Amino acid sequence: MNNVEKLRKAIDKIDNEILNLLNERSNIVLEIAHIKRNENAKFYSPERERQILERLILLNQGPFPNETLKVIYREILSASLSLEEPLKVACLGPLATFTHLAALRHFGSSAHFIPVESIKDVFDAVEKGKAEFGVVPIENSNEGVISYTLDVFIDSDLKVSAEVMLEITHNLLSQSGDKSKIRKVYSFSPATAQCRRWLQLNLAGIPVVEATSTANAAELASRDDEAAAIASDLAAKIYQLQFVERDIEDSRQNYTRFLVISREFPKQSGHDKTSIMFSLKDKPGSLYNSLEPFKKAKINLSKIESRPSKRKAWEYIFFVDMEGHIENKKVRKAIDAVKDNCLYLKILGSYPHGGL
Repeated sequence: MNNVEKLRKAIDKIDNEILNLLNERSNIVLEIAHIKRNENAKFYSPERERQILERLILLNQGPFPNETLKVIYREILSASLSLEEPLKVACLGPLATFTHLAALRHFGSSAHFIPVESIKDVFDAVEKGKAEFGVVPIENSNEGVISYTLDVFIDSDLKVSAEVMLEITHNLLSQSGDKSKIRKVYSFSPATAQCRRWLQLNLAGIPVVEATSTANAAELASRDDEAAAIASDLAAKIYQLQFVERDIEDSRQNYTRFLVISREFPKQSGHDKTSIMFSLKDKPGSLYNSLEPFKKAKINLSKIESRPSKRKAWEYIFFVDMEGHIENKKVRKAIDAVKDNCLYLKILGSYPHGGL
C-alpha cells in the first residue's frame, strides 16, 4: 500500500467517525424535540444557532476555512431542525430567485421554502402564519435601496430578525445558449438595472420584458425558444437552460442585502444593529433635532433613507440603521429622545450585524 492509499484510508476512517457523530448528535436533537414538544416550547432558536457557530469559529485553528465551516454547520443545524419540526420560510418565487438563495444561505436547505409572487406576499405569509420567517431584499450595493420593501414595512408590524449579505452574479440564459437566436430578454427590474451597460453593448435593440423575479424570467425563457433570461446559476439548473454568457453584471462588486422578517427579533448578541422608521413634524430643524440624540450618545448611524409617506404631500418616512441593540440603555434612551420630534416612530428590529 502506497502513501496516498494509506492517507485515503485514514480519511475514510475519519469520515466514518463524522457520520457516527452526526447520527449521535441527531439522536440528542430528537430527545430535545421530545422535551420541547411536552413543554410546548419553540423548536427554532436563532440565538442558540448563533452561539454554536460563534463557538466553533473561535475554536477553529485551521486549515479548514471558517466560511466553509459556517456553510456546513448551517446545513447540520438545518437538518437537525427538520428532525424536530421543519421551519417554514417565505421567499420571492418561484424557487431559484436570489431571495431564495439568501434564504438557503441563512436557513439551510432542509427548511421548507414557500415561494410567493411578490415582496408584499412574503410579508402576508408571515403575518398570516403560513410561514415563521420571510426573506426580502432591502438594498443593492450598486443600485441602492429596494423602495418597495421599505414601503411595505410602513404598514407592517413584522420585525427584522436577521440580515443576509449575498454576492450577486447574473447570467444570460436561454434554451439553446445561442445569442444569435435571442429576440427578447426576460428580466426582473433590479437585475436589468445591474446589467444595463452589458445589455446596451451586447444586445442593443433587443427588448427587455419585465418579469416578477429572476427565477420567473428563467421560467418564461424555458418556454420560449427565442427568449433569454437574466438569472442565477441555480435557475439555469432548475429550468434546464444553457449559458449564453456568465457574469454579465456591470460591477464585479455586486452585493444585495436581504432582511429576515418574523414576529419578533432576537436578544442581544454583542454585535448588533437596530433599524427604525419615523416621520417628522413639519417644522424647521426637525430632522437635525431627530438625529442629535444619536450624536450625543455617540451611536453610529450606518444608514438613513427617506421615502414619501404617500399619505400626505411632502411628508416623508425616514428609515435608519444604527449600531447597537434596542435592549442597550444608550440606544433605548436615544430612540426615546427622538420620539419627541416625531409624528410616529416604529422599531423595526434589532439583529446581529451582517449575519453569521
